[in-house]
Amino acid sequence: MYIDTTNSIGRKPCILLRECFRKDGEIKHVTIANISHCSKEEIVALELALKYKHDLAEIGSVSEILSHYQGLSVGAIMVLDAISQKIGLSDALGFSQAGKLALWQVMARALDQGSRLSATRLAGTHAVCDVLNLKNFNEDDLYENLDWLNKNQTRIENELFQFRYPDQKPELYLYDVTSSYLEGKENELAAFGYNRDKKSGKMQIVIGLLCDSFGEPISVEVFDGNFQDPKTFSSQIQKVVERFGGKSVTFVGDRGMIKSKQMKDLNGIGFHFITAITKSQIEKLLKRGIFQMSLFHNELAEIEDDNGKRYVLRRNPERAKEVQETRASKRSKLDRAILIWNAYLGEHPKAKMTTGFNVLSQKIKNFKLEKWLSVELSGRILKLKIDLDALAEEEKLDGCYVLTTDLPKEKVTKEFIHSRYKDLAFVERAFRTCKLDFLELRPINVRKGDHTRAHVFVVMLAYRLAKELKISWENLDITVHEGLKLLSQLGAVEVRVRDRPLYQVIPEPLPQIQALLKAANVTLPKQIRAKGIRVTTRKKLSGCRKPLPEGVSSKS
Repeated sequence: MYIDTTNSIGRKPCILLRECFRKDGEIKHVTIANISHCSKEEIVALELALKYKHDLAEIGSVSEILSHYQGLSVGAIMVLDAISQKIGLSDALGFSQAGKLALWQVMARALDQGSRLSATRLAGTHAVCDVLNLKNFNEDDLYENLDWLNKNQTRIENELFQFRYPDQKPELYLYDVTSSYLEGKENELAAFGYNRDKKSGKMQIVIGLLCDSFGEPISVEVFDGNFQDPKTFSSQIQKVVERFGGKSVTFVGDRGMIKSKQMKDLNGIGFHFITAITKSQIEKLLKRGIFQMSLFHNELAEIEDDNGKRYVLRRNPERAKEVQETRASKRSKLDRAILIWNAYLGEHPKAKMTTGFNVLSQKIKNFKLEKWLSVELSGRILKLKIDLDALAEEEKLDGCYVLTTDLPKEKVTKEFIHSRYKDLAFVERAFRTCKLDFLELRPINVRKGDHTRAHVFVVMLAYRLAKELKISWENLDITVHEGLKLLSQLGAVEVRVRDRPLYQVIPEPLPQIQALLKAANVTLPKQIRAKGIRVTTRKKLSGCRKPLPEGVSSKS
């Protein structure tokens, strides 16, 4: 017999007297009685009696054999565990050792970002094994767990989707891609491509994120670093058709994502699209007379062509001002560069004029101003030449954008199309949180392709936890990262009997922590089990560090 404590969100913990036995080769658990009504002293007495049932005389005086020690941190991990249950993540991952290890990897990403080694070290300060009922593990187990996560990603995503949409399926999906650069060249998915991080000379991976209409991530996929955006789109269509269902589905994608081929693929299965067109496409349609410049103003305008494709037009005055200021800033930098070169040429009569000419011409090209701006030589003086007609042509589309869709007017308005396209900001926010905010997708401390995919999947799941906490704490003056750090300060007090762990008592939290718990609708139990497991790493940092130069101390 043993005493077990079960925790449920929003309910008081249930304390049960249970029996464990083996039947037909399987371990069975049977509840004998619910002893939640018993006092704390009575429960402790029962635990002591069961632990020393073969020799009750050994117990002696409780005050003599009980001792108290500083326990592990419990606040943050218990809140994350409760949120995981709330969004269906715990059930989707499952309750096997592999599923619980995966859950810890997700929690560790939210708590303190880093490698599998750092996640193992973090587990040494948090009551991971006690709260999640985990066996002992090390960093090697977490690397093996990445293989498990990669193999089970489809099943986990499907179960999370089913939990969120048990009945009616969504009819609109948001999709966008990003890239993440790598420090080395050994990653199996690494390749040179369009680097959104502006890190020249760095190889990268490409990440596609599929979200529902509320910006909740549904599926994430990792591609080789040289994969083009439109090529990533076909697998998203396949996911929705085969895994997520839904009738008359509409995909929302950024300009350059949904092109003519992707539009045909969507129309072929009865799906629809909402996207934007590029500046060059706008210019072509203007020349063809599909729409005119007079339609671009602050209010939405709409045009439908002969094929039933709709175009929603608008000029954003704020964006137009930003573009003009950027153009003026680039021009100002070029003016300063001209002055510097002319001063140099005046002081050095033998200096070649072509050198400065070539440098400035390349700078204009880098600034993408070559359509209306060029450099000319006048004796030994360099000047900027402006083509006013070309500049006027360039400025006419400042702040202008055009959305396109095949959704009929009878079904949706132009305002709906505009609003849904702006919802792509949800996906961009997810990328920004995962890449630049506290979740820190990179550095990617793995090389295998499967491990890389699993690592990105872990970050996506951690984002779902963080997003839920952000909603819960939106009325508190605190960020998710700050809240988790504060919760991590809440540690348990470990009660031992003759130096053997018995249970852990959770003290009354500070008022700030109580506010976080209340906002997240999490009730902490008075005590939790104490398995006595202390997670440690197999690899020690002291053996990995380079020796200090002779004569240099560690305090230098």
